[in-house]
Amino acid sequence: MIYLVYLVSLLSSCFLANGQSRLQTYNIDTSKITVSGISSGGAMASQLHVAFSSLIVGHGTIAGPPYWCAQGLVMYATSTCMTGLGLTVATSTLINKANSYSTLGQIDPLSNLRNHRVYFYSGTRDTTVVQSVVKKGEEFFRNYMDASRLKTVYTTASVHGHITENYGSACGTTDRAYINNCDYNQAYDLLSFLYQEDNLVRPTKTQTATGTMIQFDQKEFYPSGVTASALSMETYGWVYVPTSCQTQRCKLHIALHGCLQAAKNIADVYVRNAGYNQVADLNNFIILYPQATSNLLANPNACWDWWGYVNANYAIKSGPQMQAIRSMISRVASI
Repeated sequence: MIYLVYLVSLLSSCFLANGQSRLQTYNIDTSKITVSGISSGGAMASQLHVAFSSLIVGHGTIAGPPYWCAQGLVMYATSTCMTGLGLTVATSTLINKANSYSTLGQIDPLSNLRNHRVYFYSGTRDTTVVQSVVKKGEEFFRNYMDASRLKTVYTTASVHGHITENYGSACGTTDRAYINNCDYNQAYDLLSFLYQEDNLVRPTKTQTATGTMIQFDQKEFYPSGVTASALSMETYGWVYVPTSCQTQRCKLHIALHGCLQAAKNIADVYVRNAGYNQVADLNNFIILYPQATSNLLANPNACWDWWGYVNANYAIKSGPQMQAIRSMISRVASI
């Protein structure tokens, strides 16, 4: 098994009966933990950054709505916070809610955001989550950090999807994987901005991933008191580990798929082709890929919870999916 090549010293009990492994701990620089996501994953990335800003130092939102946009209402999530139609969500409303959460201790102090970085992407041909909605997220974070700590990419003629320079459908064409080849290395651009001081090495267009993709058991991270069905998280996730990260201290980035990009829909297409792994190999990153799954009634498209389909705490530290991903980070980084 490939996993054993890297962890020969571990007991065979680390492997579960279904072939998945137990998520392991690595030597992580805990001052360099970031997150990104596409669409619902972008919304979840924003939630994780805002809620756990004492731990997460930056994030990237790719074609995703701003923090707390849906306000717990699915009708906002499917209209105002995607198409921009209906009642306009004022950025001041989102800021006031975040400030209230912070005052109550339900998220980390928002003053932490001052020295962080955030990346925003929206394609000019995206009609799923339109640019005006994505720009609300930019406005939200401008309230907490200087404009120089924000990067925006709004000029590429792409539809709704994760962007690469060498994989996916044509830039203006949507396919079931929601990955588009626009001759733009989004994973590198995003990470090189979030880790500006590290002067990351850029992969070539033909760079292949040389590390190991490990499928791990997510069930042990399900928070108590929430049924697996209601939680809407897959039984397994993936973690990508470069060879160098077995012996060296590495950075940690969490990459979150969007709706309809979960393993149940496209297997491992996103985790292998989003472009993060090639950047990871050259720059000592471990990439964690948590997985959502569908819930027939509340979440049929396997989206991350950014409108409250699990419960009303979805955008704060006690949100069930937030807790699950936070626990994964704790395991990987030993914190």
